[in-house]
Amino acid sequence: MSEEPKAVHIIVHGDVQGVGFRAFTQRRAQSLGLNGWTRNNYDNTVEIWAEGAQTQLESFIQSVQQGPPSGYVERLDIQWHPAKRETTRFQIRY
Repeated sequence: MSEEPKAVHIIVHGDVQGVGFRAFTQRRAQSLGLNGWTRNNYDNTVEIWAEGAQTQLESFIQSVQQGPPSGYVERLDIQWHPAKRETTRFQIRY
């Protein structure tokens, strides 16, 4: 019996725009088999919706907390949700 997919909604604060952060999150999510999206917000944060198994999501959150070498993560606002299953891949939204 497989684990029911979960979702995590993350707002990333810090120096996270213009540093390749969205591409970094996309690569990491894809390597973990997660679905969802990432986008820049007007308040200079990056927003992420990721869906998948709890273990992979926890690993993803750890990676997001580290961020790419060119960025700086001040803090994460994290909320857990049931998976919506609206996407079948992880994409960058503009």
